[in-house]
Amino acid sequence: MNLDAAKQTFLEEARELLEDMERILLDVEATDTTDEQLNALFRAMHTIKGSAGLFGMDEIVHFTHEAENVVDLLRSGHLALSEDLSGLLLRCHDHVKAMLAVVDDKATQQEMLQTSLLDELRHYAQPAAVDEPAGSSQASAPEQGGLRDWVMSLRFNEDVLRNGMDPSAFFRYLRLLGEFLVVQPVLCRLPQAERFDPESCYLRFELLFSSDASQQMLLDVFEFVREDSQIHIFPVGEAAAHWPQLIADADEAEQAAVRQAWLALGLDPDATAEPEPAPPAKAADKASDKASEKADKPATGAAEAKPPRASESRFIKVEAAKLDSLINLIGELVIAGAAANLMARRSAQSALVESTIAIANLIEQIRAGTLSMRMVQIGEIFSRFPRVVRDVSKELGKSIQLNVSGADTELDKSMVDKLGDPLMHIVRNAMDHGIESSEARLAAGKPAEGNVWLNAYHESGSVVIEVADDGAGLRKDKILAKAVANGLVPADSVLPDGDIYKLIFEPGFSTAEQVTNISGRGVGMDVVRRSIEQLRGTIDIDSAVGEGTTFRIRLPLTLAIIDGFLVSVGNATFVIPLETVIECIELPPDALQGDAHNCLNLRGEVLPLLGLNRFLELGQPHAKRQNVVVVRYGDSKAGLVVDELLGEFQTVIKPLGNLFRHLRAISGSTILGSGEVALILDVPSLIHFATSQEAERFASHAEHAQQRGGHGNH
Repeated sequence: MNLDAAKQTFLEEARELLEDMERILLDVEATDTTDEQLNALFRAMHTIKGSAGLFGMDEIVHFTHEAENVVDLLRSGHLALSEDLSGLLLRCHDHVKAMLAVVDDKATQQEMLQTSLLDELRHYAQPAAVDEPAGSSQASAPEQGGLRDWVMSLRFNEDVLRNGMDPSAFFRYLRLLGEFLVVQPVLCRLPQAERFDPESCYLRFELLFSSDASQQMLLDVFEFVREDSQIHIFPVGEAAAHWPQLIADADEAEQAAVRQAWLALGLDPDATAEPEPAPPAKAADKASDKASEKADKPATGAAEAKPPRASESRFIKVEAAKLDSLINLIGELVIAGAAANLMARRSAQSALVESTIAIANLIEQIRAGTLSMRMVQIGEIFSRFPRVVRDVSKELGKSIQLNVSGADTELDKSMVDKLGDPLMHIVRNAMDHGIESSEARLAAGKPAEGNVWLNAYHESGSVVIEVADDGAGLRKDKILAKAVANGLVPADSVLPDGDIYKLIFEPGFSTAEQVTNISGRGVGMDVVRRSIEQLRGTIDIDSAVGEGTTFRIRLPLTLAIIDGFLVSVGNATFVIPLETVIECIELPPDALQGDAHNCLNLRGEVLPLLGLNRFLELGQPHAKRQNVVVVRYGDSKAGLVVDELLGEFQTVIKPLGNLFRHLRAISGSTILGSGEVALILDVPSLIHFATSQEAERFASHAEHAQQRGGHGNH
């Protein structure tokens, strides 16, 4: 039995339950609560408590039990979910998460159990217990119910040990909920020694148990074995009524053994069934049962096997490392397929060519399917930010609303994992520096409540993520003055708005007048740019004073395999990412003759040109005819001048290594079918270079023209 694997599964499921709990608490803060939401909160705490008990995590059981009591009072109507109580439950969420992080450190867990959160939870639970009349049908928390004796008939499935479950763990957990009065084992199924299988479970127990827990809470202790085992729990007064159900599937020997066990418990199987009189405290227990029935499946006298959830069979968890290995192998398959296709074409055998084309099509489908496995919705990141906005806005004393759209946009899992921190920096800065105080907003004629928007969408084979706010906007004069003071730009610099805004990404740059816990230390934004660039992405800023600021992050869909467009320049071969290519045209003979501007009139649109042979210092072009590959990234276009167009090519991206990490024009390399290495062009960098070069030439030409005009007038 691999208990470590079972514990890891529990930890993963507990974290998912905590994520659901956080999301629900943030939702109910913004809207009215529903019974379904409160029941889901209860299930989260109850499931974590029950599972932790199976693994002997008593500290987590103790803490979640207190939190569960308060949530149970919420769903029964004793308490209303106020802002303070919601904040307390969020802090309990954080505390349980922290306890799970050090689950193997008993000493630390003991220290974490000494927390003031327990006193706050009991403060909410005690008034409800005191104020509520004893006979109220609404009471449901264990503290409101009196002790009650229960009959438990536990018949574990033979495979329970093979499935990683230890029956003794259920008994250890039950001790936390009450007291064992009498325990009678039923051993009639125990085989002879020669037929005994140590991996099979032959145990059956009949026992009396005293507890103030509800029937549903006791049934839920056996959540993980109820589907395969026969678990019956009912009050002592109803024992005779359940006797026929207990022995329905038993042979004569087992019926006789169970009868003897019941007599040892002081129970008479043949007694006439009479309903047990319910004192006020026990009536409260019945109300608790009803509340539990509303949240979970109805709690009958005997817990029957629950139908399996249909969704479970539709998903399977796979280690990310295994998926990475598969993608690497498919990358090698793409290269081998390209080599086979090249050899087939050279052989001029039509049947062989058709066969390699069919294989290439299958490889393409496998590639697309495997890459789609790595694609996850960006909502996985966005789901973190409602809590961030809530906590930071309260800390800053501002009223801020978060608006999320495009959460279903898919992105490579490896990129999603690395996007969390950069987005966190941007959102926190937007709330701290961007959004004004309510007083300042009202004075400016704005609503008192500020807004932060998170949006994601696909565009031209890329993913665009926008973080926008309706705050005060960026002050260009203030940024430029700070940049001059820091020596980042000359004092007489005239920069475009976009370049001025990008100065905030320089290391140590900050215009904050005060250092806060949120931002203003002059660190963070340079890390943001560096993190985005490591993902082969770009970040741009749009801003208007008094209206707000938008950060726009543009990223490739995947980091592993892309469709490329193969071109040759001189004796070298390059790959242009296909999603950036718009069209290919022939270069007019006089387009690059050293005139003032290297640009092309493309159907009335000025297109900056960049000759790759000159830019990459590859010598004069060999071909008589040159071609222009029109590429686009975001809103910018440029024309890359190449010697020859070689067509589409599936490209497996290979990193260049640390030696070439500073190259701006090259983003990676790939291996062609011939075994040669081709470099992958960094289109965003090339477009930026071409457009900025053309802007400088235009400014220089205009300055010379102005000087000539001045001399003429003189």
